[in-house]
Amino acid sequence: MVEGKFLIQPDPADPRLTTRVDGIDQTGAAITTSVTVERPLTLFLNAQEIVTMMTIGDYPEYLAIGYLVNQNMLTASDRVEAVEYEADLDAVIVRTDAKTNFEEKLKKKTLTSGCAQGTAFGDLMEKFDDVSLSDDIHLRTSELLTLLKRINTAPSLYQEAGAIHGCVLADGDTPLIYMEDVGRHNAVDKIAGYMRMNDISGADKIFYTTGRLTSEMVIKTVQMGIPILISRSGFTAWGVELAREANLTLIGRARGSRFVALAGQHRIDYDALPDSEAEEPVGSQRKGSLKS
Repeated sequence: MVEGKFLIQPDPADPRLTTRVDGIDQTGAAITTSVTVERPLTLFLNAQEIVTMMTIGDYPEYLAIGYLVNQNMLTASDRVEAVEYEADLDAVIVRTDAKTNFEEKLKKKTLTSGCAQGTAFGDLMEKFDDVSLSDDIHLRTSELLTLLKRINTAPSLYQEAGAIHGCVLADGDTPLIYMEDVGRHNAVDKIAGYMRMNDISGADKIFYTTGRLTSEMVIKTVQMGIPILISRSGFTAWGVELAREANLTLIGRARGSRFVALAGQHRIDYDALPDSEAEEPVGSQRKGSLKS
């Protein structure tokens, strides 16, 4: 990997992802600003309609595969024969080598705290208890500070238009995969899909999100086999409880050189102390940062 280059990332210059809208500012002056585009995407698994998601529309194939993986509708033993995106129909079809039928599972819904399409079908805990996260990976605080800086200075759709969440898969202090979407769960699923389609293991990786550390975020991270989850945002009590149960390192409020870890602290090696002069004020809107 070339220094400073992601394996894959959003393209802020893609005209499909943002649009220009006229308005006025706080002084009443006329302005034209960029806003994020969202569009429906209907997912089919073989002949069965699964869900319609609101998404920015980039990387629909990865979003589809990742959604099915994280909803336990696509297992490690399932062979994907084709992923077909029909732009004119706003649909993506995932075809597998075996017949599938999730009629009963689709009737059972668990409402989660995710934004936009925050409803997860089926039992979110279906394989949660079976995952064993590696204790071989450790995160040095110096690596964490470097990783946050690299993420926050990367070109982003948030910087262009806002109203979007970002997620990153990293190897130590090196960000690898960067995805954005109107819902953080969509950004997570895109990364899960890329990992599945490119045979990337999460066992030695780190996951970063701009969103809250909720139960949904913890469950999806654990299902991807990733042992460390980081966010610039805060926690929910159930998210912390599940992280502790799963042996997941949970780091939140990661801004500047400060952070709070509420689970899995044994993976953190303290080799860099916070520098008070380098602190980013809470609530600041520094240009280029991936805030949500």
